[in-house]
Amino acid sequence: MNSENFLLSEKIVSPSYIRQGSQARRSHEQLIRHLLEQGKCPEEGWSESTIELFLNELAVMDSNNFLGNCGVGEREGRVASSLVARRHYRLIHGIGRSGDIAAIQPKAAGSSLLNKLTNSVVLDILRLTGVRSVASCFVVPMATGMSLTLCFLTLRHRRPNARYIIWPRIDQKSCFKSMITAGFEPVVVENVLEGDELRTDLEAVERKIEELGAENILCVHSTTSCFAPRVPDRLEELSTMCAKNNIPHIVNNAYGVQSSKCMHLIQQGARVGRIDAFVQSLDKNFMVPVGGAIIAGFDEVFVQEISKMYPGRASASPSLDVLITLLTLGASGYKKCLSERKDIYSFLSQELKSLASSHGERLLHTPHNPISLAMSLGGLQAGNDKAVTQLGSMLFTRQVSGARVIPLGKEQTIGGHTFRGFMSHSDSYPCPYLNAASAVGITREDVSACIKRLDKCMRTLKKEANIAGSLSLQPAVDLEVGNNESPLAPTEPGVLG
Repeated sequence: MNSENFLLSEKIVSPSYIRQGSQARRSHEQLIRHLLEQGKCPEEGWSESTIELFLNELAVMDSNNFLGNCGVGEREGRVASSLVARRHYRLIHGIGRSGDIAAIQPKAAGSSLLNKLTNSVVLDILRLTGVRSVASCFVVPMATGMSLTLCFLTLRHRRPNARYIIWPRIDQKSCFKSMITAGFEPVVVENVLEGDELRTDLEAVERKIEELGAENILCVHSTTSCFAPRVPDRLEELSTMCAKNNIPHIVNNAYGVQSSKCMHLIQQGARVGRIDAFVQSLDKNFMVPVGGAIIAGFDEVFVQEISKMYPGRASASPSLDVLITLLTLGASGYKKCLSERKDIYSFLSQELKSLASSHGERLLHTPHNPISLAMSLGGLQAGNDKAVTQLGSMLFTRQVSGARVIPLGKEQTIGGHTFRGFMSHSDSYPCPYLNAASAVGITREDVSACIKRLDKCMRTLKKEANIAGSLSLQPAVDLEVGNNESPLAPTEPGVLG
């Protein structure tokens, strides 16, 4: 409804009522206008009606929704199922063009506008959460691992003779495979144990640079968010090292947007040294379906190079999902989610510490990890070698998802490289342990239910271990037994043989 249609409506319905409806419509349009003017996440979240109005306005700008459109090409936004069309708000053309994921599509002005606005809003959120000097970013419809691969492939054009990627060890398969898939040789740098924490071995990184030669190294691939007892890499020192040796630096910030500490590390690393790009997951940080990531950096030219490396058009679903989510929450709503997550981290820490103490275990001291916690399981393993892995199975069948149980001595071969102590980020961590994380969206009820079920599982396992132990201590019966006799069968009435 435009102003002309409202005037015409006044001839049909009382003008005062129509003017009231027109003012209500303008309230929605005012919010949309501010978004278009500023390109930032609105401070307060929008209602669903405003979001749907906005998305419908975008959709009618795409050629597949033109009245009387006659499409004779191979890609005309045709959809067989109306359910699928509604699921995507009739935004069918996707984003980008064959040569650049950020390019404008002539046939899809609405989808192109959606893409540009999403990237702008997400950039605002990255600055809001701590990386104030980030220059550019874009949403890519791939999860974190493949998005890292895209970064490495882009660097290949800048450093065609480089073969190696220096990688402080983090036991997560997609990180390692992202380097192999790009055709590079990962150089694994083992972590050093400091107290309970596994931290970056800076001296080992420096030795590898000297040994391999800076010109042969594609980049340093570091990590922020990770499972305790590993903690975020020493980004400031690594960034300084990269700047000194003119080596690119790519940061895996998978679920670090929700942590002010992780974002501060990236900001400081870029300030004192060199960070070329950092990659973060959409689903882990923004509570949307799996399938998207944000690639961001401090050099707009390099970020554009990465976007142009993406072959072909791309799905608009991740962009649509994160834009709807951020418009729903608003900046204040998202900040509230992050604040609640931090509070629940403290609650989870206290509850795990209390539970660990009651079972003769302890909460590992990992103050540099702002998201993940770890509780030792040494006592549990002492009673039964299989008890640790059994605990993981018991938790899963009792609907405790996300808890990771890490036994000692597991080996895993990925791309020809064998990791000893896999999942513990170390060849020989001192004890088995259990991981739990306070990630965005978690509730106190989640923590309470998890602790209750974990306590029950550990009591059950210890009880079973005690029964097995008492049976093994009973003396063996040593009797000569005939062919038809049992050692427990009476030989005379009332007398045991």
